[in-house]
Amino acid sequence: MSTPSVVITGLGAASPLGLNTEQLWEGLLNGRCGIDRISAFDPVKFPCQIAGQVPDYKIRDFIPKTYRKAAKLMSRDIELTVIAALDAVTNSGWVTQAIDPDKVTLDPTRTAIILGAGLISCDLEELAPSVAASVTDGEFDLKKYGQDGLPLVTPLWLLKYLPNMLACHVSILHDIQGPSNTITCAESSGLLAVAEATQIIQRGSSDIALAGGAEAKVNPIVYMRQCLTDRATNQCNDNPTQACRPFDATATGSVFGEAGGVLVLEKADLAQQRGARIYAEIAGIGQSSCINKDFSRLEPEAKGITIAVEKALQAAGITADHLDLIIPHGTGVPADDLAEAKAIQKALGNAASDIPVWCTKGLLSNTGAAAGALDLIGASLAMQNKTIPATANVNQIAEGCDLNIVTETQERSIRYALCCSYTYGGQTAAVVLKRR
Repeated sequence: MSTPSVVITGLGAASPLGLNTEQLWEGLLNGRCGIDRISAFDPVKFPCQIAGQVPDYKIRDFIPKTYRKAAKLMSRDIELTVIAALDAVTNSGWVTQAIDPDKVTLDPTRTAIILGAGLISCDLEELAPSVAASVTDGEFDLKKYGQDGLPLVTPLWLLKYLPNMLACHVSILHDIQGPSNTITCAESSGLLAVAEATQIIQRGSSDIALAGGAEAKVNPIVYMRQCLTDRATNQCNDNPTQACRPFDATATGSVFGEAGGVLVLEKADLAQQRGARIYAEIAGIGQSSCINKDFSRLEPEAKGITIAVEKALQAAGITADHLDLIIPHGTGVPADDLAEAKAIQKALGNAASDIPVWCTKGLLSNTGAAAGALDLIGASLAMQNKTIPATANVNQIAEGCDLNIVTETQERSIRYALCCSYTYGGQTAAVVLKRR
């Protein structure tokens, strides 16, 4: 029995460029940067004081009135997922319980949900009273925390911060009753979630799936970690739009942010039968795991990326010269960008220097578990619009990064596109899209 083709029929995003996919694409196409000074908390004591933040919103505008009490148990990560999922389902043309309970068209028992999640850091205000009550002679006292501090933490506190709660809330809102899973592999989570959702449909366990990822990295705990590991740039606080410079010779580090990205996947014959708009086909998937001994940095040759890209091309049944677009991870951390460029060059050979490369993080920032999903959305829209937007902030390509980075918008027919990502934990992922 042949493996069914899986296609993308819905795109949803909540990103630093806006609260839907249309705003995301408009921003990417016009070079509008979503990076600015942090407003979520006072960053004055931080070396890096800028981030990619989602525009202001009220979550009640994106959920039914009957579900608003549950919003009290939503972390920022969950809220971004809910917004992106609603955008994706609406965009796909399916009608779910959350859209119109009297006109549901989606079969909930044949629908899966696979989402990527990152490290969901709590709001400090929620834990501060319990910590303050647990101090003895100026030091934190674990025994006192158990006696006096812990009772000050609301019993439902943990429900806001479990990574599986992203998929949980979306599945309840849209009445999704098929397979559900959560991928917690940092920046690779979004691509890995799409990969697993594709495989679930291919093996017949579902006909439709929501897949992607979300993460809110604009949090003092998360940001301090990135600053302490020297991943965040500290030289562009007064010039945020120029701060993130993937593969550029003057890059000084990454900028972190928040976003949610969700795609609707379904069997190709189902999409054709209902006359759905098909953005692209999931043509090939590649995954690997190869960790550097220095866990805070990508291994110098990024062998894992090479393996993932090679596997994705093999699964798609194509060679490197079939590719018309590459969206790399490209964070703006010089050593990591160089390693990724070398890995792509090794996987693609001589073709690597000719294939157009479009980097998105100069406008979006590094949005963690959402990053891969946003890149797939960008690649799908580039295919649909036959346009590759310009990569922001690349004026001089760094030595050794021999990639054909697009610095001016190009009109181009895209048959195959490659997206890839990596984590410092060693996980890598690559997805090849095909135009239908």
